[in-house]
Amino acid sequence: MKKHYIAELKTGEEFADYFLVKSSDIRVGGNGKQYLDLTLADSSGEISAKKWDIDEGELPRLQALKEGLTVAVKADVKEWKGSKQLRVMKIRETNVGDMFELRDLVKAAPEPSEEMYDYIISRISAFEDQELKELCLGLYQENKERLMYYPAAASNHHAEYGGLLYHVKRMMMMGERACEVYTNLSRDLLLAGVAIHDIEKLNEIISDKNGISPGYSLEGNMLGHIVQGVTLIHERCEKLGIGEEKTILLEHMVLSHHYEPEFGSPKKPLFPEAEMLHYLDMVDAKMFDMEESLNGVEPGEFGPKVWTLDNRRIYKRTF
Repeated sequence: MKKHYIAELKTGEEFADYFLVKSSDIRVGGNGKQYLDLTLADSSGEISAKKWDIDEGELPRLQALKEGLTVAVKADVKEWKGSKQLRVMKIRETNVGDMFELRDLVKAAPEPSEEMYDYIISRISAFEDQELKELCLGLYQENKERLMYYPAAASNHHAEYGGLLYHVKRMMMMGERACEVYTNLSRDLLLAGVAIHDIEKLNEIISDKNGISPGYSLEGNMLGHIVQGVTLIHERCEKLGIGEEKTILLEHMVLSHHYEPEFGSPKKPLFPEAEMLHYLDMVDAKMFDMEESLNGVEPGEFGPKVWTLDNRRIYKRTF
């Protein structure tokens, strides 16, 4: 049974346990010597790890440690620039077999994927707008297999097994409540925007069936999920015979949900549902990052700096 979870590791601790490789690279340090630069993961999070001063004899074995492999690691926990980091003494590929469930090694959304998917489908099925219902149901039903495990990012918020579904589900829950307060909003249009805003992350991001991503596809790097999403929605709306205005509104929601040009949106939201979509997206991302940053932090203490939160250190309340 796994005993040492990343979120619980203490600085100065020496341990041995099993982890998944999320990224691995051989680099050259300032002293001219090669070292292994890793990101290791388990169900509680991920951590940077280094194996310093590797020699030529062990180089082929270490080069073979690619993302998605399970490794046995002996290391101690250091602190580097306010964050924990592992100094690896020994590392080898291993097959954990039946020692424990793979979910112990995989960072995963806290809810079963099937339940999250069913919730999203239930909300879409309740749309009164039949065109929006047909559009969104089609996209989710044909992509169900990948949605079960796909992360919402290669890194940062919701970069976990089932992370895309978790992100969309929580945004839908918040969106329904927003419509109760702001009664000028179209519930169907807002929730359709939630459903489709990140759907092309399925093609922007590369992911294995553990929800672990080594990075982005060629199309993802060249275009990104916003451009990919606008193209997809335009094609689907044309195929379904959805009218020009509704098509443009849906495209605009995808196009503007990052709000700023430096984050990929060439237009800011120009109607209420698009504005609300942006804030639902932003709030869920920031709440996720805050929650994650407090894993393993004692009540009354501050967590490490989080660059996605402007390098803030988040406080964990005592009550």
